[in-house]
Amino acid sequence: MSEKIGFIINPIAGMGGRVGLKGTDGVLDKALQLGAHPVACQKAEEMFREFSTLSKNHNNLLWVTCSGVMGRTVLEAAGMKNIQIVYSPSGDTTTAHDTQTACKRFLDQHLDLLVFCGGDGTARDIYTIIDKKLPLLGIPAGVKMHSGVFGINTYATAKMLLEFINKRLTIGDVEIMDLDEELYRKGEWKVRLFGVARGIIEPTYIQVGKACFESVSDEEVKDELAEHVKDELEKYKDWLFLFCSGGTIDSIAKKLHIEHTLLGIDAIYQKQLVGRDLNEEQILALLKKYPKAKILLSPIGAQGFIVGRGNLQLSPTVIKKIGIDNFIVVATPSKLIHTPLLRVDTGDKKLNRLFVKQGYFMVVIGYRLSRVVRLQTNSF
Repeated sequence: MSEKIGFIINPIAGMGGRVGLKGTDGVLDKALQLGAHPVACQKAEEMFREFSTLSKNHNNLLWVTCSGVMGRTVLEAAGMKNIQIVYSPSGDTTTAHDTQTACKRFLDQHLDLLVFCGGDGTARDIYTIIDKKLPLLGIPAGVKMHSGVFGINTYATAKMLLEFINKRLTIGDVEIMDLDEELYRKGEWKVRLFGVARGIIEPTYIQVGKACFESVSDEEVKDELAEHVKDELEKYKDWLFLFCSGGTIDSIAKKLHIEHTLLGIDAIYQKQLVGRDLNEEQILALLKKYPKAKILLSPIGAQGFIVGRGNLQLSPTVIKKIGIDNFIVVATPSKLIHTPLLRVDTGDKKLNRLFVKQGYFMVVIGYRLSRVVRLQTNSF
């Protein structure tokens, strides 16, 4: 066997996204009551199928993993061979304790790399045991993914795994970020550096941590952005506007005297709030009443994501109903200096290709002033 690769999955990661819970930590029962469905296993299987297509020698690898939905089920479904089980969870619903116990077993196996599927919470749980003893590679499946261990999407992760195995990528320090979910659900953004792990360094395929940009001059720009959005609201007075999460959108809303959920998605019709902190189902219900709609959003600083990070309520079904042409992307020039390209991760390959075909977005950076910003198109 040429390489020993560990693999672990958090089966409940990402379930809170589309139902508007902004995470799954501590609220799994509520997520299930709201109709949430597992997404992590699907994401992981997708990555391994893409890896299998890219790699001619994947059958020579030894996969060290857990039983059932924590690993083996996905690997077998994707056609991986040579699977070694080192941990089995005791219950049907896995916990952080299962993840950490499995990681202790992994440390005894002299692995070359540990691949995991989940979000920042999963990365944090793994890091508490692994520290810098093994390099990590994350398959993005959570609601919150600000840590530097995650691939941009499943294809990018598969490509990175292949390049690592072929010894064409290096290992370096990456940040493990920790966002307080309880405060996040209350509309407070509190992110801290949890630790520094070892990860694969490849700037094209790996995401960098979120960066915050604050300056006095930006306030003037946000005034102009608010005026631009005001014009759009008046021009399309019979359209529904979805105001997405983030500080820039929140600032615009406040300047227009519109209530806004800082870390959620709100619906505006004729300058009035008609839906607050919406989940996917609620957005789709509003689209039946207001079939013409636009989405107002801003990229995550440094990462450049406009879809797929922190706004999973914008599901492929929602995006298809609204249409890519009805995206309004806004950003301050200072943010764009550190955001050279835009990224999307819809979870739907065909929909991703529509973004690829478009190639770029006109990003509004002032009153009736826009800049062309490319979409990253080499990772789908």
